[in-house]
Amino acid sequence: MRIEIWADVVCGWAHIGKRRLEKALASWEGEPVEVVWRPYQIDPSAPVTAVPMESLLRDPMVDEALRSCSPGLSPEENRARVAAVAAEEGLGPQWGSGWRAGTLEAHRLIALAYEKGGSGLQDQVVDRILRAHFVEVRDISDLTVLTEIATETGLAQEAGYTPAPEQETFRADAVRQTLPGAELVRELLLTGKAKGVRTSPTIVVGDLALEGAQSPATIREFLEDASRHTPRRLPAEVTRLRHAESLLDQRDPLGALTLLRPLTEEHGADRGVRMLAARAYFASAQLNRARTTLASLVAEAPDDSYARHLLGRTLQRQGRHEEAATHLTLAAVMTPDYATG
Repeated sequence: MRIEIWADVVCGWAHIGKRRLEKALASWEGEPVEVVWRPYQIDPSAPVTAVPMESLLRDPMVDEALRSCSPGLSPEENRARVAAVAAEEGLGPQWGSGWRAGTLEAHRLIALAYEKGGSGLQDQVVDRILRAHFVEVRDISDLTVLTEIATETGLAQEAGYTPAPEQETFRADAVRQTLPGAELVRELLLTGKAKGVRTSPTIVVGDLALEGAQSPATIREFLEDASRHTPRRLPAEVTRLRHAESLLDQRDPLGALTLLRPLTEEHGADRGVRMLAARAYFASAQLNRARTTLASLVAEAPDDSYARHLLGRTLQRQGRHEEAATHLTLAAVMTPDYATG
């Protein structure tokens, strides 16, 4: 059974949730499990160069934003509450983030750890990053810090680096070159969004999800339910297509196109793929691409009223009203609802 943890490494509840999941699995007697960490960003606008949290918390605008995340509590009160829970879980009496740090590079390192050493190595890297951020109060957006973590956990060696004797750690730029592309992490972030992940941490098994850092007992109950639930396995291409459609439904056409890219390259003749791409082009105002794709779909199937209707709307937006009217009229004749749509 694969357990996916969608979480951000600057999320205190993710650190607590990791410990609680470990407690839940300590006495697990069910089927073998694999725990895989997936990226989520609670602060996607965090700066590339980290900012000290202390000065940040004095910013009135930041204070207002943080209050929305913890109704009824000031940011300081919420941080104290989370720190107290962390201490109860044995994560250390001196606990708390000191930096507002971007996490893209950390997520890339975590993805590399899974690629090179599987879930075991990935777990070590995640644990070390969380400890660096919350216990050692270090800047985990700093590649030097990530390089040290890669070395300490053995990930650097797994990645194929052999340092010179005088080097204590591998050069940060060497680690950067080895990390999976940022595009991979961004695609995983979009996949999480398509699956409906909306908070950190979220535990996902198949098509079941458990939000938040729940108690070990609650996690055990969730895993027991998940082990009895056998979701229907779909081909990877179908799953990707559904995720892209989910993003389009969430008004993220550019995200949908990102997930569609491999499908358009490998299954470019598939009508379903082309239609979804056309919808995404239209929604993202890429009207020339939308028109070209829809025109080919209409030429292949003149009785496809939806393709005609969308082609007509695309032409309308391009100011080509006479051409648009022809397609809109035919679409309305075939599907009367389009006469008022």
